[in-house]
Amino acid sequence: MSTDRRVAIWRSAMLPGSETFIRGQGDALARWTPTYVGATRIESALSRTQDVIAFPDGRGFLRLRLTGASPRLFQTLSEVRPELVHAHFGGDGWLVSHSAGRLGVPLVVTVHGHDVTRQPTAPGAKGVRYRRNLQTVFRRAAMVIAVSEVIREQAVRWGADPAKVRVHHTGVLVPPAVPMVPKRWDVVFVGRFTAKKGIDDLLTALASMHSPRPRALFIGDGELMPAMRARAEDLRVDATFVGSRSPEAVQRHLAESRILACPSKTAPDGDTEGLPTTLLEAAALGLPVAATRHSGIPEAVVDGETGLLIPEADPAALAGSLTRLLGDAELRHRFGVQARRRVSTHFDLVEQTRRLEELYDESTAAARLASHR
Repeated sequence: MSTDRRVAIWRSAMLPGSETFIRGQGDALARWTPTYVGATRIESALSRTQDVIAFPDGRGFLRLRLTGASPRLFQTLSEVRPELVHAHFGGDGWLVSHSAGRLGVPLVVTVHGHDVTRQPTAPGAKGVRYRRNLQTVFRRAAMVIAVSEVIREQAVRWGADPAKVRVHHTGVLVPPAVPMVPKRWDVVFVGRFTAKKGIDDLLTALASMHSPRPRALFIGDGELMPAMRARAEDLRVDATFVGSRSPEAVQRHLAESRILACPSKTAPDGDTEGLPTTLLEAAALGLPVAATRHSGIPEAVVDGETGLLIPEADPAALAGSLTRLLGDAELRHRFGVQARRRVSTHFDLVEQTRRLEELYDESTAAARLASHR
């Protein structure tokens, strides 16, 4: 690996266990060397002792959040000596944009979902401040990466220059073969327990299915976990909740399942998905998916070919998709084979990261050209 091209990968909270896409993408870089930089450390399965933390005791972080500038963060980045800073999420991009500018290196910001859907629509002074900060980072960034076409449209809606925005799908590792393990679960869900994930719709759908009732596994945590556990008990759904799991454990659970359910929807506060990485991880293991036509999901799932797509917030239609897939082993196999082929062709981590490095090259070349004018 070359060590003369260093990218500082910035996430203010380094790193929530649900954000495997950040770590996976950074670790797959071949020509650029990543250094992970955060404001504070989050203890999770993705946390690493070698992550560079600017505010290990938390002191000084409030100033950064209020002003968008921090001598300590600038010093931290200076010591990393990056050629480029890559920030994930619009709000975090704003936090690091001033320091990247002082350092004289281009800033690339990836927007993922809620940062350009829910947060800009917040009411009152909070929304005004967030929109102002988002427009500032869009102006300062050399490039804005959107994880789906829908998210690109939202970024442009909130002030990103269309000429700066690139759609880049985050890739996933595609194993050389599908693990041959016994199937313990009929339906698996993986994700944060938030309103946009549609877990309530999935539980309603499962409760309507009988003869036999599907065995469902729910992986993840979040603020709605207690409510969804209680709902599953009230509906007498055969559901097992295991909380957050390491990436390796998630892969094992996916391989043990027949179908991935991804019933995402627009939340009451406007929050939406970008393109759920779990869809790609499941497809790489040959799992068909029952999902919704929501945000970037149709960019990954081809209805009637790699899975079944239904309207958002339609538990009856979701139950129909699950029933059809569970009742037809040949269909599951065919969809799974085609899903794996599609991921291998369009979402392979190695190829997608190679394309990301080309975007890094483009950003730094443009910065050098501008500096010589």
